[in-house]
Amino acid sequence: MKRKFLVFKIPIYFVLCLFFAGCISTPKGFLKPSEGYLANRQLQMRQYDTKSDKEILSAVAGVLQDLGFVLDNSETDVGFVAASKKADAVDKGQVAGAVLLDILVGGNNTSRCDKSQVVKASVITQPSLDGKRIVVRVTFQRIVWNMTNQISRVETINDPEIYQKFYVSLSKAIFLEDQKI
Repeated sequence: MKRKFLVFKIPIYFVLCLFFAGCISTPKGFLKPSEGYLANRQLQMRQYDTKSDKEILSAVAGVLQDLGFVLDNSETDVGFVAASKKADAVDKGQVAGAVLLDILVGGNNTSRCDKSQVVKASVITQPSLDGKRIVVRVTFQRIVWNMTNQISRVETINDPEIYQKFYVSLSKAIFLEDQKI
């Protein structure tokens, strides 16, 4: 007898779940890119007049290593390189403010101060629409840990100076690869 009720209950619950799921709507502007999207994309992308994405990926790997990154993953068939580097994230001003807050209010605010970070670089290459150039897109992200070894921030780095330094070095490396130097 119980088995009969179970056979009928499961389809009923399934239909009810589908009914309520269909009533949920997506928020307005859900798929609309953020305001700085185009500026960030322009900052992250460059095109190079070459058809050999293998040469560009080789140059990308060299540039990332010259900048202190360690290569984590490379898929040359799909045009992808990932790299990372560890760095110190201690900000003396942040620590001084936390110590002052500890003195005034009490507590342990210094544990919220940044301690270390990992900067990750992801590079993707693909042929341009006309097929005469290779498009290179790089993004830099960082993961920051606090004094208690908890992740305090994960953010995309949008500093134009970092991207400029990468692309200047990449342009030089691609020139040297073309000249077989």
